[in-house]
Amino acid sequence: MTTPLNEPLATLEARAHRIRRLAVRMGQVQGQGYIGQALDIADVLAVAYFRSMRWRADEPDWVGRDRFLLSNGHYAIALYAALIEAGIIAESELETYGSDDSRLPMSGMSSYTPGMEMSGGSLGQGLAIAVGHALGLKRKGSSSFVYTLFSDGELDEGAMWEGFMSAAHHRLDNLVAICDVNNQQADGPSGQVMAFEPLAAKMEAFGWHTQRVDGNDLAAVVAAFDAARASKALKPRMIIADTRMGCGVPFLEAREKNHFIRVDAPEWQLALDALDAGRQAQLNARKATA
Repeated sequence: MTTPLNEPLATLEARAHRIRRLAVRMGQVQGQGYIGQALDIADVLAVAYFRSMRWRADEPDWVGRDRFLLSNGHYAIALYAALIEAGIIAESELETYGSDDSRLPMSGMSSYTPGMEMSGGSLGQGLAIAVGHALGLKRKGSSSFVYTLFSDGELDEGAMWEGFMSAAHHRLDNLVAICDVNNQQADGPSGQVMAFEPLAAKMEAFGWHTQRVDGNDLAAVVAAFDAARASKALKPRMIIADTRMGCGVPFLEAREKNHFIRVDAPEWQLALDALDAGRQAQLNARKATA
């Protein structure tokens, strides 16, 4: 696809549901994984890939593509699900997730996976790399955008704040950064490990076009991505997405520690059933208001 798909909300709801299901099925292969993050960020990925970005499924390295840089490499299970939904990776490959010689390692690596623009093993590096991509594309006269996703825990890293400053300094209006604020990292609640609020005010002070939305409200995410792409301000764009870990699977949402989830064998089907029940309720609500 060479232009943004610009899909409507109803279609994006179906995409987000399938992304969540694909991620859970990959987690089932290993019996564990970063499922909470995959479920929380699915709506954002659905909008990025199926409304906002330009790409070609049969040519992942197409020079005119928009780039999506995954800074938080442990979210790879979510991005793989989006790439499968996009047809860039075959669905059959999800059965190899995290296995030897798989193109789908647990942490994203660009040398292995089609559509993976960077290796995100060391957290806090994605924004700086995205700044370099965006600056290079602008100097080439390219119309491509660079999207980068990072998590609130990465705000602990000094390189992030250097990236915020340099992006504004170079007026990188082709850069869209998404910060997933789920208030969870390996050491505990992100805001308690290192206070980062008021984040929107800080980003505005750093010179960014800033929006803050409920990252699990698909309509709000659509509006934010549309506004980021359409803005004429000579500023980098920031979308702060407040999300719920495990979104769509109530028993995972309720877990106190869900940064890395180990799920008992019978619970994987329960998770899929919960997602399907939620999707059916969504469809029923849409019919009722039609």
